[in-house]
Amino acid sequence: MPLPRPDDINVILATDCGSTTTKAILIQKVDGVYRQTHRGEAPTTVEEPAADVTVGVVNAVTEVGELAGRRFIDDDGKIIRPARGNEGCDIYISTSSAGGGLQMVVGGIVREMSAASAERAALGAGAIVMDTLSANDKRKPHEQVRRIRELRPDMILLAGGTDGGNVKKVVELAERIAPAKPRPRFGDKYRMPVIYAGNAEAAGFVEETFDDDVTLSTVANVRPTLEFENLAPARDAIHDLFLEHVMAHAPGYDKLIAWTDAPVMPTPGAVGNILKRIADSQGINAVGVDIGGATTDVFSVFDGTFNRTVSANLGMSYSISNVVAEATLENVLRWVHLDMDERELRNRIKNKMIRPTTIPQTLEALVFEQAISREALRLSYIQHKAFATTLKGVQQQRTIGDTFRQKTGGNTIVDNMKLDLLVASGGVLSHAPRMSQTAAMLIDAFEPEGFTTLAKDSIFMMPHLGVLAEVHERAALEVFERDCLIYLGTCVAPNGTGRAGRRCFSYEIKSGGLNERGEMAFGALRLFPLADGAAATVTIHPARGFDCGAGSGKEITKEVRGGTVGLILDARGRPLALPGERNACRSAVTGWVEALGLYG
Repeated sequence: MPLPRPDDINVILATDCGSTTTKAILIQKVDGVYRQTHRGEAPTTVEEPAADVTVGVVNAVTEVGELAGRRFIDDDGKIIRPARGNEGCDIYISTSSAGGGLQMVVGGIVREMSAASAERAALGAGAIVMDTLSANDKRKPHEQVRRIRELRPDMILLAGGTDGGNVKKVVELAERIAPAKPRPRFGDKYRMPVIYAGNAEAAGFVEETFDDDVTLSTVANVRPTLEFENLAPARDAIHDLFLEHVMAHAPGYDKLIAWTDAPVMPTPGAVGNILKRIADSQGINAVGVDIGGATTDVFSVFDGTFNRTVSANLGMSYSISNVVAEATLENVLRWVHLDMDERELRNRIKNKMIRPTTIPQTLEALVFEQAISREALRLSYIQHKAFATTLKGVQQQRTIGDTFRQKTGGNTIVDNMKLDLLVASGGVLSHAPRMSQTAAMLIDAFEPEGFTTLAKDSIFMMPHLGVLAEVHERAALEVFERDCLIYLGTCVAPNGTGRAGRRCFSYEIKSGGLNERGEMAFGALRLFPLADGAAATVTIHPARGFDCGAGSGKEITKEVRGGTVGLILDARGRPLALPGERNACRSAVTGWVEALGLYG
């Protein structure tokens, strides 16, 4: 069925089939503007006993219909289209991470170059990268073959060599993949999709290496030259093969694919898509995070370049012990202002692992969980910054300024001083009892610098809007701005370090009839109420050695937006350093908790 013209689309139905829950939303044109109007959810049914993902879709959509007073499912159990009267929708779209999402193995000649480019392409398409093979990863060929067989990926992406460059090493890597013949996770007639995105001159030799056990697709090189990365063709091929091969063999997805008016997208790929479109449309730099029970996804767009990472061992339930082990309990306790018994805390961690759906029932449990989340987010962001880099292998002229910047991240393209928008999603962030707690977790973990707008995804709507943007960008952008984001406010934080109690910066805030001036001492936090929809003009005059975006000690004036929390002035310095002595640290954190009214 051809898509209606954009102007004729008034009722949009969208679902996201998650690993445990299928979420449905209804978007309608209200007074000429697209708005999200109703939401429903139901358990995902990709596994036994139902073994049909559309059962969960129908249940979630039926709930939306009951709330909206609209019939969406006909007597045959199919979605009604087009919209007429009080039934049906004009378009139906969906994303999915059910069944574990899209799982891939990638490969390239050099781990830090072509293999890294292949990894960026796969992550950007919404995949979980299970392993990265390379000619220099120190494993023997038979060990790499065994590893592929054990992992049983849904798809393999092979890169390597610049165009006109090395042929032999690429073919050798293909010869390690070909004999692995991994069994599929779904379906018995599944042929493993392999995408070749390497040296064009090696394509013929790579094709001869594989037999009929795989479906080989050749696309443009992800790294045609050392200086240039071309990820879009590989990402598009991953999306197409995900729909054609992986999803087609998962229980019930053949019906879901037949129902939808646009290709089903992997959930993380859809989230990245809407963040990239928002950043491009508004000309801003943005970071988004989705923290789950097992993994934490971080997305970023800086100067138009999109990156995504998956921290597969950093989550708040199944992976919570990994967070504490990697961060250390000592670092977690930095954020705890209450007196807690370490043995009891270790028991809390174990209980959360074996009962992942439990939520904190006491103030102590909530404070401890949010302390762990800060470390999970901090470590995930460190991993993301290490991955989101300028291209390695490229000779670059460097200035004195570059030399100093290397101390705080080397050649990462993630620059917190240039960050305009920081968006949170995931249970511990989205469902925090107070919005100020969400804001505090974001600020403490990501350490934004200069002027940064903070927001959270209201009901995890970004996946739906990411796939909607493929067919109706205007509707996706309007709903994102009006209904998806809950703006928490703005954080103003200079870069630099100093001595506690010394002047960090002076400020002037003008908003309506308000005109307030003052000073912030190093180590202090202050919250000014600034309602959602309100704006203020803020002038910051940093002390010597502090920079808020205009240079060390230079005054800067910007207009900021309010939110459910307000305007936060952060004079704790960057990088953020907590006192090493336990009592001093607890005293400092207690002051910050009181300043933001987190738990009182």
